[in-house]
Amino acid sequence: MKSLTVRMARWSARHPWRAIVGWLVFVALCLGAGSAVGTHSATTADYRVGEAGRAEAMAAEGGLERRATEQVLISARSGPLDRDAAEAAAGDLTARMERLPEVAGVADPLPSGDRRILMVEVALKGEERDAKDKVDAVTGQTDAVAKAYPGLRLEETGSPSISKGVDEQRGDDLALSEKITLPITLITLLVVFGSVTMAGVPLLLALSSIAAAIGLSMVASQVSPDAGVGTNVILMIGLAVGVDYTLFYLKREREERARSGDRLSSEALVDLAAATSGRAVVISGLAVVASTATLYLASDVIFSSLATGTIVVVLVAVASSLTALPAMLVKLGEREERRARRRAERGKPARRPRSESGGRVWAALLRPASRHPLATLCVSVLALLALVIPLAGLKITEMSRDTHSRDIAAMRVYDRLNEAFPDQRVTHQVVVRADAARSGEVGGALRELARRADADPLFAGASRVRTSADHRISTLELKVPHLGNSDQAYDSLDHLREDYLPATVGRVDGAEFGVSGDVARYADYPAHQNGKLPLVLGALLLVTFAMTAYAFRSLVLALIGVLLNVLSAAAALGLLVLVFQGTWAEGLLDFHSTGSIGSRVPLFLFVILFGLSMDYQVFVVSRIREAVLAGAATRQAVLDGIRRSASVVTSAAVVMTTVFVSFVFLHIIEMKQIGFVLAAAVLLDAFIVRIMVLPSAMLLLGEASWWPSRAAGRAPGRTAGRAPGRTAGRMAAASADTADGRPAVDVR
Repeated sequence: MKSLTVRMARWSARHPWRAIVGWLVFVALCLGAGSAVGTHSATTADYRVGEAGRAEAMAAEGGLERRATEQVLISARSGPLDRDAAEAAAGDLTARMERLPEVAGVADPLPSGDRRILMVEVALKGEERDAKDKVDAVTGQTDAVAKAYPGLRLEETGSPSISKGVDEQRGDDLALSEKITLPITLITLLVVFGSVTMAGVPLLLALSSIAAAIGLSMVASQVSPDAGVGTNVILMIGLAVGVDYTLFYLKREREERARSGDRLSSEALVDLAAATSGRAVVISGLAVVASTATLYLASDVIFSSLATGTIVVVLVAVASSLTALPAMLVKLGEREERRARRRAERGKPARRPRSESGGRVWAALLRPASRHPLATLCVSVLALLALVIPLAGLKITEMSRDTHSRDIAAMRVYDRLNEAFPDQRVTHQVVVRADAARSGEVGGALRELARRADADPLFAGASRVRTSADHRISTLELKVPHLGNSDQAYDSLDHLREDYLPATVGRVDGAEFGVSGDVARYADYPAHQNGKLPLVLGALLLVTFAMTAYAFRSLVLALIGVLLNVLSAAAALGLLVLVFQGTWAEGLLDFHSTGSIGSRVPLFLFVILFGLSMDYQVFVVSRIREAVLAGAATRQAVLDGIRRSASVVTSAAVVMTTVFVSFVFLHIIEMKQIGFVLAAAVLLDAFIVRIMVLPSAMLLLGEASWWPSRAAGRAPGRTAGRAPGRTAGRMAAASADTADGRPAVDVR
């Protein structure tokens, strides 16, 4: 047993206090390093994709980029608006704002069409992404003016205040998620282990892994900028896999303890667990890392941030299961041994270990697959395919500002702004770059473009043409009186790009041009992602196939694993479409349907699910392969392996589902969708794919499941009817007689 997994576990078991203290020091160092370097957040430039991104880069080159703005609405608390008081308040507000170092400029007050509201627009300095950090100063002045004019209502909205509100809401949501997840996870573990101490081990290791991962992610952000979602994914994935990996290890240690009748020492039990479940944990972790790394191919800062957070927390969780966990198991085992000795000294009977071999429930659930594998396979696959059908109506959109929860105060003011000032709802920015000598020609073309837009009911007016100091960059802003997520807003963008620009600016020799703005971003991001989708999915399928083939030395199982992952992911996505694109579940799940799915959800689902599915695939098939190598026939190995792993897979699925379901309670619609679809995918994978489809397929294939490996045929002492449990039991018992007390089991 010379594998790194066993060597690390053996050292940890022999030096438990060193290992535990070392782990705590590692966590502290990670947090310290992260705090020292801080988080390198993504900049506005990191989000630029497609034509909108190119246009924004050109505008920034000429110093003509759009600035983040705040809108302050001044209205009467009751009755008609006092114009004199409103104008006085607007003047006071303007003077205060202009004195702020964060403010780039203040526009003249603009009355609404019905003269009931006066709007003051404040432009902030710096990048759009940084504006939310400066909005407090602006909000403070708005509050001060509101106190000075008690008869008026002053309300503030804008991208910075909305972003700040979303961040605060996300923080509150995550706190609620933790309050839901941690108790349910602890209760689940208590049911599994029947011991508060044993139940606390997975939770403590998962939480310490999350702490270390947060620190390391800060360090990693210096290379791969954080898009603000890193902590979210670390909490979500970290708790799920951290508990799962520890659970796999703990359950195997308890199983071997029960099987040996407490004849093995704690160190020997740790060796056995490391050689079996420890190896499965390492392979599972590497599979999650490899599959998640394909997200980098999307060339998107948010996906890169998601990938970095996932990879870091999974690697840390694997490390904790190989270092701190064996040490904790030894100390807990020694405590149990002391208790057993004291009970024996008092003449009390030894406590009977809990059986870990699987119960009648799982025997009943496996009965259809064992007795009628073909029928079970067909029915299960057809059921999953039925869930795939709604996928035909999938509509993917970029979730815009209009989809945020109205529990955010700035969003309620945003709605009133759109109602009172419809021509301020959306702005397209046309950006042109050409030789300085053609500046006049470009200006004329942009003015012609503005005249054409004025005659189009999709547009509400145009601003003046602005030109950079070097006369190479020119911009024109066009207003659209429709919400950013409306069909009319997208139609206006199409008219602009396909008709007006080619007919005007497009005739200027050598001119580069493009359209940016919120609608352009919402349109270009899904298009950019769809262009990267074949590359990412192709790499994902290849990585999954390669990892499975390596783990089990079987091309057949690798192909089955890929097909099952695709099927379960597609079924979960179809269920997501059924629930979130309609309105029937709005009250049940507390959301307002946008009639679409967030553009990042499908790809994130496929990548993360492919990785997490390897947890179950590796753990279940490892038990089957272990039994085959011990001499059991494939049929018996399949049934016993799944029966023995069913309880831990179920427990892991419940924990993981609880974590993901807690995200359904968040207000952010895209996070709701991610939480729902991952929870659905895990349940389908654990209860349909691993209990129905996988055993049916392997029973039908028989020995061919292992092709081209001949491991089953080479298994020493191979006997068709030999039960893997007895064989493993004899190996475990034999290990107690070795010279150094370590098991002589090889599961390579």
